[in-house]
Amino acid sequence: MAETAAAVVPSDHIMGVYNRAPLAFERGEGARCWTAEGEEYLDCMAGIAVNALGHAHPKLVAALTEQAQKIWHVSNVFRIPGQEALAKLICDNTFADEVFFTNSGAEAIELALKVARRYHASKGRPEKIDIIGFDGSFHGRTYAAVNASGNASYLEGFGPRLPGYLQATFGDMDGLAAMMGPNTAAVIIEPVQGEGGARSLPAEDLNRLRALCDEHGALLIYDEIQCGLSRTGKLFAHEYASAAQPDIMCLAKALGGGFPVGACLATAEAGSGMNVGAHGSTWGGNPLAMAVGKASFEELIKPELQAHVREVAGYFTQQLAGLQQRFPDVVVDIRGKGLLIGIKLAANNREFMQLARDERLLVAGGGDNCVRLLPPLTLTLEEAREAVEKLERACEAARRKLAA
Repeated sequence: MAETAAAVVPSDHIMGVYNRAPLAFERGEGARCWTAEGEEYLDCMAGIAVNALGHAHPKLVAALTEQAQKIWHVSNVFRIPGQEALAKLICDNTFADEVFFTNSGAEAIELALKVARRYHASKGRPEKIDIIGFDGSFHGRTYAAVNASGNASYLEGFGPRLPGYLQATFGDMDGLAAMMGPNTAAVIIEPVQGEGGARSLPAEDLNRLRALCDEHGALLIYDEIQCGLSRTGKLFAHEYASAAQPDIMCLAKALGGGFPVGACLATAEAGSGMNVGAHGSTWGGNPLAMAVGKASFEELIKPELQAHVREVAGYFTQQLAGLQQRFPDVVVDIRGKGLLIGIKLAANNREFMQLARDERLLVAGGGDNCVRLLPPLTLTLEEAREAVEKLERACEAARRKLAA
């Protein structure tokens, strides 16, 4: 027991940038995971929307195992057939003509920003460098990504803000229109914000955003790293709008189902400035990642999975509305789309996450004092019912703490 207990003690040798919960998991299956001590948790966090097909999905395990017995890694100076196969599958099911594979969402964002600026420079418009992002947004922790994001605290102590990065107010389309001008290279947005508190942009605003970009000759970049790949009940969140296709889009998280895979998608026109030598990656798109990514994507594009997401999301919407009515002193608002659900709280969200863990339920944090439900897309209705029951008990505990 001493050895397993020691496993959850923070190491003195790991950089202290995480405020970790005192839990260590050693096994997972579907929407369940178990600690070394055998405690079972219902996982409605899924590695922050990563384990979209649940833990240890048999198709992903088989793909990884088969590829691991062949070849793990080769340089991108050679053809990698798995890249070609996955890129074709992605392009056949999206707006995109071409794909660059990365190891993470942040790397995909970095490339998207480079693609946008490079596009305008290649067209003789080097003055078009401004990237407009939104308050509350999160695009990753690398340097350009945090400049494009809407959380100023992520820049503290890292030097001056990079030039050409502007912030608009999420949902204020008139304000965005006023900001756009001859130097605007691109607008980058999450159609449904994740870390920003599960805020969803209405379809009419997405359509107007596309029109504004066309009017100003700017590229439209979607960050669908968290909200994409069937999380909202459609393959991509922007598909709820009728005329809002992007020029560039970033994917990660669910794409690898737990294996590090990211991707930057682009139209042939948007990517036309990216010639040989303009970008590269050592590990991006290696055979292991591509085998898992292809297996994951094949599952995520299935219409029956998206229908299931809509069904389970509908159940959550109904039940969480009832929870809000019963606990108005605890639950302020229910937000999001599909199985990217935000619960805005009156109670402290970090304390509520612990109360949920006390009920053996894992939920994610979020901005604007929210917690997020980001369960595997394969979560059953019975498991959703169990999650609501655990949330109800957490609300009861939060009410007692507020009254104390």
